[in-house]
Amino acid sequence: MKKYIRKVTRVGKRSLALVIPAVIADDLKIKEKQKLVITSARKTITVKDWKKPANKKLHR
Repeated sequence: MKKYIRKVTRVGKRSLALVIPAVIADDLKIKEKQKLVITSARKTITVKDWKKPANKKLHR
């Protein structure tokens, strides 16, 4: 597994941004404007694809 070193950039007053290398974005099929779920546990950040919740249709 290759390591990529990246700098964190400030976006606005409180937000931070990190550029994902194109190789990783391609491997994970991440596209522009795609929704992602970001979680943190201890000192690890996890990025996962966001899945739209299934709508429960009400039958009347």
